[in-house]
Amino acid sequence: MTTISRIRFKPALAAVMAASTIVLAGCASRGGGNEDVAYVARDVETLYSAAKSRLDRGDTKMAAALFDEVERQHPYSPWARRAQLMSAFSYYVAQDYNQAISSAQRFLSIHPGNKDAPYAYYLIALSYYEQISDVQRDQKITEQARTALTEVTRRFPNTEYSADARLKLDLVEDHLAGKEMEIGRFYQNSGMWLAAQLRFQNVVETYQTTSHAPEALYRLTECSLALGLKEEAVKFAAVLGANYPGSEWYDKAYQLVNKHAPGVQAS
Repeated sequence: MTTISRIRFKPALAAVMAASTIVLAGCASRGGGNEDVAYVARDVETLYSAAKSRLDRGDTKMAAALFDEVERQHPYSPWARRAQLMSAFSYYVAQDYNQAISSAQRFLSIHPGNKDAPYAYYLIALSYYEQISDVQRDQKITEQARTALTEVTRRFPNTEYSADARLKLDLVEDHLAGKEMEIGRFYQNSGMWLAAQLRFQNVVETYQTTSHAPEALYRLTECSLALGLKEEAVKFAAVLGANYPGSEWYDKAYQLVNKHAPGVQAS
């Protein structure tokens, strides 16, 4: 996927503890492991601040590990709830999207009614969205992104997260339509007209607001003519002309039906 603008975490959750310089009490393991995440009992404020400091410096993987440590050492503290979501955010920024999804889902399973639940759902959706691949590859992640973004808009329709999710859904829909078009063109080029027609029909019916709809109508005109369904071809060309009168696809469809189905009326 092309670069997608990073999200900004809520100031209330991302706020740095008002504290002086913190000396970490961690000790390094003999195997050379990082001393910050070696298990050493630390008070919750010190541990959370250490994690936030790492995040501020861009050490996102270590920040996530330290936020996880907050929950592990202080599971019943109010800081643990904040740390769970901050851990998910840290993994997201580190582009460890699977772990970000897992952490956000864990937060929701424990705190489903929390005031920051909308953000957790949004973070899950973004983590899928960031992984969308090109149309030549399997679109499972794209489908998951669509499901997660739709969930944000359904659950939290009047939030800033929903507004952004709706914009991203338009791009996801266009991407899925593009995949259908690619498969349809492959079938068409292979002479598998009925299979191609089904794919193009799906674009027209399911993704009619995307940029691929005009071409899909043109391809349906082509497929109908190839199958000897001239009235159907004229119908698709007419729909194309009514909805996209100035498009190159209508011009091509108009020429096509005039050449191969002159005088035929739409069915």
